[in-house]
Amino acid sequence: MKQIESDRLILRGWKTEDFVDLFEYASDPQVGINAGNSTIHTFDEAQKIVANYILKDRAYAIVLKAENKVIGSIGTDEVAPDETVKHLKQRYVGFALNPRYWGNGYATEATRILIIYLFTQENIELIWISHFSFNERSKRVIEKCGFEYKFSKDKIIMVPNYAIVSELFYNLFNPEIRK
Repeated sequence: MKQIESDRLILRGWKTEDFVDLFEYASDPQVGINAGNSTIHTFDEAQKIVANYILKDRAYAIVLKAENKVIGSIGTDEVAPDETVKHLKQRYVGFALNPRYWGNGYATEATRILIIYLFTQENIELIWISHFSFNERSKRVIEKCGFEYKFSKDKIIMVPNYAIVSELFYNLFNPEIRK
């Protein structure tokens, strides 16, 4: 996994020892709820998540340079939410950030540098991203990064208690391809 840098952040592959920083944010219920996941409760769970990130090699650790600390994750997946554009080379982006670092523009910065990397180095034609209707913070990040709203779907999420929520999907075309 190629390391990507901005002024304040490094996006890099996960390391086994990163589980402590992951536990710090993934054990916060706010993080799980916004992602539709359960909150983790043990270091063992955190170690398994990091091991999975390393194995799949699709998620970056978001490292804050000033603290040399993992403050979140951002990754890609080969998901095509819209069948009408499934012929395009595309990725779905998702992120999570330690709540202690919310409100500083780190999620937006990480997303922007990943977008640039995907378009310029991976020749991705289309990027998807989504958020649940109640997640205003992610919505703001998505809008700041230039994504356009496309559609919503109802989804059953594990927390809280298998609720049905609206998931809003956005996309962004590679400007070099869509001229």
